Amino acid sequence: MRMETDRIRLRPWKEEDLSDFRTLNADKDVMRFFPAPLTAEESDKLADSFQHGMLRHGFGIWVLELPGHSSFAGVVGLNVPSFDNSLVEVSWRLHKAFWGHGFATEAAAVALETGFSFFSLETICSFTARLNVPSEKVMQRLGMEHCPEDEFDHPALPVGHPLSRHILYRMTKRRWKEHKKNFPFLDHLHISF
Repeated sequence: MRMETDRIRLRPWKEEDLSDFRTLNADKDVMRFFPAPLTAEESDKLADSFQHGMLRHGFGIWVLELPGHSSFAGVVGLNVPSFDNSLVEVSWRLHKAFWGHGFATEAAAVALETGFSFFSLETICSFTARLNVPSEKVMQRLGMEHCPEDEFDHPALPVGHPLSRHILYRMTKRRWKEHKKNFPFLDHLHISF
């Protein structure tokens, strides 16, 4: 499955993406709201889990291309978290060269549209460490609703860890029908299989 707007493309993984993904996950700035940068082995394992998720659910974490700029700008998509298979999250991780240009918001909006329109999801969430203000701002730009009652301590982190406390935002299919009007690029979204 491929999704394209005038500026971005979300596409399936290729073997050569693994090296770019390792570079992304080894960047201390990119990984500053995670416990630590990933080793090459950890990065490959994560990429493998994304691809298995795609086989299992039909949707997953896609590679973000910026035509004319980068064949691998990061990863964006829909994921079922390992610690709670009742959730579907929209998530993103971009090379820092592409921060601040609206690419994360645009690609996440494409992922939301795909989740609601093609996979008939009713609710999609997004969560991050409470300290991760840049990602929270993307959630807000998407029109997602903060759910303070759903904040949680991430089970993969020790109690009291500075990144343990996570905020959670939600978007419902019904709410998305109104909010997607804020993203005119979705009128020209092209999806191919």
